[in-house]
Amino acid sequence: MPWPDLLHSRERLPAVADLAEGFATLLQQLGTVTPFELAVAGGRRMATPGLAFLVGYQAALRMLWPSAPLSLGALCATEQRSLRPADMQTRLSDLRLSGRKDFVTAGDAADWLLIAARSEEPGETPRLSLAVVYPGEPGVTVEKLPALPLMPDISHGRLQLDGALCELLAGDGWDAYVKPFRTLEDVYVLSAMTAWVYGVGQDSDWPQALQLRLLALLAGCAEASRQAPNNPAGHVLLAGLFAQFDALKVEVDLALADSEWAQMWQRDQGVMQLAAGARAKRLAKALAAG
Repeated sequence: MPWPDLLHSRERLPAVADLAEGFATLLQQLGTVTPFELAVAGGRRMATPGLAFLVGYQAALRMLWPSAPLSLGALCATEQRSLRPADMQTRLSDLRLSGRKDFVTAGDAADWLLIAARSEEPGETPRLSLAVVYPGEPGVTVEKLPALPLMPDISHGRLQLDGALCELLAGDGWDAYVKPFRTLEDVYVLSAMTAWVYGVGQDSDWPQALQLRLLALLAGCAEASRQAPNNPAGHVLLAGLFAQFDALKVEVDLALADSEWAQMWQRDQGVMQLAAGARAKRLAKALAAG
């Protein structure tokens, strides 16, 4: 991680309505970076918490699929608010996909989509594969949905697949992709959002002690990013980092009061709690594993 860049950079990119264009501009500015560097240096440069979230999400995707194209992408797994393979109806057959995904982050702006699909034979235990499709190809339709109150600047869409030709990624769709992504997303979104808050603190001349605690949290995120997503010790470490983030909330809110950033942070910070239940379950299992 180029810590000097984070410590001394005051660059911030303007918000643009075209998410793909904004992400391309960021990649051009950063050059060749690791996923963690993308999350932190990119999150620091974003104009809103939502855009910082999106950068962290993209960094997690690049940990999941290191050969991902240098453009905006999305993982499409959830169906009817469930990630359980048995609940999924999207099917893979002869390298063609059919089904529907109800919530795709920035789906209308994505250049590529990773699709979790059932691939077992009739009568077998549900099994997932992960495939890649490209919006605009035959059988791939993304419908943009109305903006949400939370992070309204980050669009989301509904995906319809009708016999869409796909490319298959190696490995089991659940164990190698869908399950670890939830941990990767937590690590890299926390990194990006903390970097955004730290950048606001730099620009607003917050008390040095608060800035240093945010910087220390980012250093912990760097260590978490080096842990395998299936490592129980890594889950304990990650839980500790979220506890640190939560402990800073009151102080951050006070520092933000009456600033231009306060309204957007109060609106969007709830995204950090969306996966709290899943993290609590992972922590309990990690602690039980000894």
